[in-house]
Amino acid sequence: CGSVLKLLNTRHSVRLHSHEVKYGSGSGQQSVTGVEASDDANSYWRIRGKSDSSCQRGTPVKCGQAIRLTHVNTGKNLHTHHFPSPLSNNQEVSAFGDDGEGDDLDFWIVQCSGTYWEREDAVRFKHVGTEVFLSITGEQYGHPIRGQREVHGMPAANHHNYWKAMEGVFIKPSLDPAKHDEL
Repeated sequence: CGSVLKLLNTRHSVRLHSHEVKYGSGSGQQSVTGVEASDDANSYWRIRGKSDSSCQRGTPVKCGQAIRLTHVNTGKNLHTHHFPSPLSNNQEVSAFGDDGEGDDLDFWIVQCSGTYWEREDAVRFKHVGTEVFLSITGEQYGHPIRGQREVHGMPAANHHNYWKAMEGVFIKPSLDPAKHDEL
């Protein structure tokens, strides 16, 4: 909890990305895409709990735990709802809210194989409200986000919905919460 990282779709080798470009159809909310570039600053997401008290900074994320992914540069949460995605007609995935506060459609369950989400694990994110999996199947946008891939929700678990933590700042739990090391 509290880590800021990039998520790589293992099947398509693109990172989960967002920016201040709104969908021209569907919800009209901020778009979420996949990009190949590893150095794009718009691909950082902060891991948060359903509430701030449910995911204290440095606490490991349990497999099966519901989290929020907040886009660092815009403060909007990864979100999905019953709108068709623009290219594949699956379920639209957007970024929604203000300063990390959105609604009940911002929650994703981390599906992994052990007790905790380990940094090297490929995991799935299953949406709490609509039960779709965060996915990419390869459709590419034209203008104004040419070459970026469509991110969408799919009803079935498959090889298009595995994600791996990549670049970022990974917060470890404190050994002694009362002790502070000043820099």
